[in-house]
Amino acid sequence: MQCFHTIMLLLHTPFQPHQQTTTSYCHLHSRYSCSHEFPISTGLCEYAIYIKALIMRQRGKISLSLQLFQAATMLNPTNPSNLKQVGRSLYLLGKQKDAIQLYNEAQKYAPKDWEIWHNKGLCMLHVKQFDSAEECFVRANSLQKHDSTYIQLGRVYTLQERFQEAIDKYSEALEFSPENPELMTTIGLLYLRIGDNFKAFDFLGNSLSHDPTNPKTILAAGSVMQDHSEMDVALSKYRVAAVKTPNSAQLWNNIGMCFFGKQNYVAAAACLKRALYFAPFEWIIAYNLGLVFLHTEQYASAFHYFSASINLKPDFASSYVYLAVTLARLDDFQNACSAYEKALEMESDYVFELNYAITLFNHNQNEAAKLHFQEFLKLMEASGEEHPDAAILDTAQKLQKQLESG
Repeated sequence: MQCFHTIMLLLHTPFQPHQQTTTSYCHLHSRYSCSHEFPISTGLCEYAIYIKALIMRQRGKISLSLQLFQAATMLNPTNPSNLKQVGRSLYLLGKQKDAIQLYNEAQKYAPKDWEIWHNKGLCMLHVKQFDSAEECFVRANSLQKHDSTYIQLGRVYTLQERFQEAIDKYSEALEFSPENPELMTTIGLLYLRIGDNFKAFDFLGNSLSHDPTNPKTILAAGSVMQDHSEMDVALSKYRVAAVKTPNSAQLWNNIGMCFFGKQNYVAAAACLKRALYFAPFEWIIAYNLGLVFLHTEQYASAFHYFSASINLKPDFASSYVYLAVTLARLDDFQNACSAYEKALEMESDYVFELNYAITLFNHNQNEAAKLHFQEFLKLMEASGEEHPDAAILDTAQKLQKQLESG
């Protein structure tokens, strides 16, 4: 790399910036190069234009950087570095289709440049052309392996719900970069998605051993602990995450549900309301608040939050069931039945049938209650669960006795 004071010697020399030192160089001399050297070049120095464009983009002036990179391209239209930067600026401006055309042009001059393939894959991913994105990332990795390319390729598989392929690809990346906590966390989250909590916790634990304060990893590991009713251990982890991300809605939601599991409903409601303040359109937070108020017998508040949850996510059957329970407690039997019917249309679940049967029995609809209780027995048998919840079995036995005596 030539020294900065020789910039005028490059007026008639094509510039090919291949090394990372170009970017760091422009940071060191950004103010000087913009105010002194660039005017001297009278707009004809490709190098000066290129450096100023990098500086403008670093300062967040993307449109101006695009104009400068285009000017550099006009001076040297066959330089793939210029074309790459034009494509990058277009990508940052949300013009992915135009960026793809630029990268196609750049590939004519540098067909084995992994960065072009990688960035083209990013554009394809944003326009949801998953097959093309996968092809680009695979080609980029065949030229030069990078963690970022592996992560994006795994993301393509995840968006297509090809979870096992995503895990395999991230595992391959982990062989290439065995101490990358981001990769470990991502694999752990994918194992959570497919229901393998043991492997998930293994990867999340390894990630925490390399980066013990990563909020994303702590949230995931804490959720596994909550699933195993280890509320105090999960809370101790969340305290660490709260230092780095005190305004995280997901964090406060999980803390709230820890207190809910400990039957500290006042603290649970306070944490969940804080979470809702940070993310007012997050349906799961409204749903959890509904559960808290249902358990504290504040049925009007429970109705409010279950209704809000349904408005935000109308395809979650459990919301309708808990709304039905709430409406029944508010003596709105007709709407409670409608909510149960809506839930059963969406999902056949033996717990739904049992709750519906109880509500019907409590309102002297014994024949209808018997029908839904029989459906409950069929679905529970079909589920094949070896050890159903003891509370469900106890409730079912009590209801059966009442129906038989009635």
